[in-house]
Amino acid sequence: MTPQLATSLRGYSRPQFLADLAAGVTVAMVALPLSLAIAIASGAEPGTGVVTAIVAGFLISALGGSKVQIGGPTGAFIVVVHGVIAAHGFGGLVTATFMAGLILLVAGALRAGRLVRLVPLPVIHGFTIGIACIIALSQIRDLLGLRLSHTPADALELAPALWAARGTLSVPALAVGLGSMALIVALRRAAPRFPGLIVAVGLTSALVAFLGLPVDTLAGRFGALPSQLPAPTLPDLSPARLMELLPSALVIAVLAGVESLLSAMVADGMTGQRHRPDAELLAQGAANLGSALFGGLPATGAIARTATNVRAGGQTPMAGMIHAAVILAVMSVAAPLAGALALPALAGLLMLTAWNMSEPQHWRGHLRAPPADLALLLLTLALTVLADLTIAIGTGVALGLALRWWRGRRARGPGR
Repeated sequence: MTPQLATSLRGYSRPQFLADLAAGVTVAMVALPLSLAIAIASGAEPGTGVVTAIVAGFLISALGGSKVQIGGPTGAFIVVVHGVIAAHGFGGLVTATFMAGLILLVAGALRAGRLVRLVPLPVIHGFTIGIACIIALSQIRDLLGLRLSHTPADALELAPALWAARGTLSVPALAVGLGSMALIVALRRAAPRFPGLIVAVGLTSALVAFLGLPVDTLAGRFGALPSQLPAPTLPDLSPARLMELLPSALVIAVLAGVESLLSAMVADGMTGQRHRPDAELLAQGAANLGSALFGGLPATGAIARTATNVRAGGQTPMAGMIHAAVILAVMSVAAPLAGALALPALAGLLMLTAWNMSEPQHWRGHLRAPPADLALLLLTLALTVLADLTIAIGTGVALGLALRWWRGRRARGPGR
């Protein structure tokens, strides 16, 4: 359970540091607008996303079991976080995140890192696509500049509300959102290593300011962004509050553990290395504890940012630590500039994030899967969108394990 940082620093060289420095700066420029957008979509203040990227991002790299893992707030948590805030307030989310950190520490100490293999792949794909659908639906308001008196959290209520507000569509907001999406796609194809996210969002936001377009901005809706980290504070840990938030904490812990280990496995495939799953769970636990203490969001390993780190040349956990330090520096000196970011541009960014989360390149493979696997995927997807993630994961895992047992029994033959 030794962190990869301890191993990587043996014989750490100047060329390695320069490679990690370049990768860390690149990933920070990708992570900054994403962290702001994820926080807003989650129903939290935008600054909480930046705090999470700094505190949790640093701890996940410093203590983690992967050399190239990048951590922070992720799109997969948007649905959970939004639901917890709606039901228990932001203070309830902080307490649930703190509890999730403790659960992950226990899981790591018990060497539960390899248990992620028990989660059936159709379940993982189903709830990932379901979350992507919910994220996309939640961003239609800002992408189109719609005016809603109330934004329902439930997808079944949100869709009719958006349709009812169709007459308030803002052409400038739509142009800014689509423009940012087109720029992100173009820059990603032309220069995959270039931090196109911050450039695209920054350029379209600058255009909004220069032309004086009637488009909502971060500062206009949420006020000024913080320029420094808040002081650490213990959340409400009263017994009644802990019991009330235990189900939410378990969902956060499971989701953080699964996503971080999947991200580490993806990184292994890109680098040819092997991560340490139990050290990774311990790092996720420490990161969520740290994020809660500073009033941040739940955190986990981020697959897209980890892949960006690998493609940018990151070699050791120092790249992830540098990424957190760069975001802190930008937060300290450029908070007013970040406040000028246009909300439709951030909505466009999250639309593309949702599209990538759904992994459209695998849709044909899903349709060709065995009927039982496809049914499990679709059931998990439907429950994620129409019910909630707790029911979706619980039902999906239970049915998936039952299906695996039945297939194993059939393969062994009768009477065995």
